[in-house]
Amino acid sequence: MNIKTIQAQGYSIYFNDEGTSFINQLLVEKKPSKLFILVDDHTNEHCLPMFLSSLCTDIPLEIIEIESGEPHKQIDTCVQVWYALSELGADRKSLLINLGGGMVTDLGGFVASTYMRGIDFVNVPTSLLAMVDASVGGKTGVDLGALKNLIGVINNPLGVVIRTEFLDTLPANELRCGMAEMFKHGLIYSESYWQKMCSLNELSVAALDELIYESVLIKNSIVTQDIGEQHLRKTLNYGHTLGHAIESYCLQNPDRECLLHGEAVAIGLVLSSYLSVKELGLPLSVANKVKAVIGEFFEKQFFTYEEITDICQLMRFDKKNVRGNVHFVLLEAIGKPKIDCIVPYEEIYKAFEYYLEEV
Repeated sequence: MNIKTIQAQGYSIYFNDEGTSFINQLLVEKKPSKLFILVDDHTNEHCLPMFLSSLCTDIPLEIIEIESGEPHKQIDTCVQVWYALSELGADRKSLLINLGGGMVTDLGGFVASTYMRGIDFVNVPTSLLAMVDASVGGKTGVDLGALKNLIGVINNPLGVVIRTEFLDTLPANELRCGMAEMFKHGLIYSESYWQKMCSLNELSVAALDELIYESVLIKNSIVTQDIGEQHLRKTLNYGHTLGHAIESYCLQNPDRECLLHGEAVAIGLVLSSYLSVKELGLPLSVANKVKAVIGEFFEKQFFTYEEITDICQLMRFDKKNVRGNVHFVLLEAIGKPKIDCIVPYEEIYKAFEYYLEEV
């Protein structure tokens, strides 16, 4: 597959060497007054040196570091970054480059969109999850406590740069997190892509390169047809209604180990496949295949009846809800999603039972 620049709605997504050229050309053309690079403690150590070595500019540059991890995706962190920008002399002609995973690009995009009513920013996603998910759509924002992405705006970067060499810096569990979104793209959009993902038998960057590109193409195709998330774009929430609630529950309960976003979404994909069988007649064989494939990459998690009840309560805060009803995305078939499905709560408990059963 020939990996070319992807034209998103209002900006472009560049890959590898073309991304490096884009940033250096942007600095020449825009001539920002000052350049800021937002990193977390992981990307500061493992990705920043590689990124800086590719920059060709004499524009004054400052590094702002935040703590890594979903618990720090909060307004308090934004306040720290806003103060840092102010104290380091950022003005409306400054440029912020967000170098990191989805937490950094989401939060950094929100910071840039609100500092002095908006400054330019570029996203350089370094995790697989951020490359295939956060790179498209212009969504920025932070969590409200444990409630996922409740505060934010939709605002486009000047561009997105995907350099797959950054994937070499990731531990295996972070690579798996991105794969959950890639599995989702196949399930809601393309049976052929789903089959490619099912046959992926190694977590190597070489094997992922073309699959990453195709995943970005799928998400971009969906987003550009529905910028305001009124219909088609909602299908991207497949597995996320329960996945976000599970992630939030684990975040706010010290007795449970926090789950990475992709780990929680992977559970959501299995649960949603079961609900699709019960509500829309998806063949059980398809749900079993989803469960088997997810089980190859993600360790099973166990939830008590009481925990499931608390998870169901957290779904009340999902952004897709209307008039108190929890809206699910379900599948009639692979590549044929249906939005705004309302599911009886008793079926959710049965979905968890199904998830815990052996295939």
